[in-house]
Amino acid sequence: MTTRRLIPVLLPWLLLAVVGLSAAWLRFDFIEPPALAHLCDEGNANVPASCSFRAAVVMGFNTYGFGIAALIAMLVALFSKKPAIAWLGAALGLFALIMYCYYAGAVALLVGCLRLVRLQANGMAMPVDVDGQGNHQVQAKP
Repeated sequence: MTTRRLIPVLLPWLLLAVVGLSAAWLRFDFIEPPALAHLCDEGNANVPASCSFRAAVVMGFNTYGFGIAALIAMLVALFSKKPAIAWLGAALGLFALIMYCYYAGAVALLVGCLRLVRLQANGMAMPVDVDGQGNHQVQAKP
């Protein structure tokens, strides 16, 4: 496989790793630290601007919204023939998995990845017939 062909195959998987790392940073360094939670308390006078984004993310996993979004993307990916939709299902599944929506995220990540692999495999050229038996006839060998 040439480098020109390898980059489009590997790019979705590398971007999926970036989504996973970003979601992990969001969870462990932005949502979970108690110091940030206390900064965003309603009684605090100096509330940072990032508190509304933090509240939206917390509401997203408290209402299981990330899991529902991942399942919807997964269902669309099942019936779509576009690798970008399959990648979106896998990425939302990974994000939901990291953001406390374990069951829906795991299913969406699994189905999205399997669908992405299938679509990438269908897009590749067939391997060269090394034996020369392209007509699929069995030849007796002495």
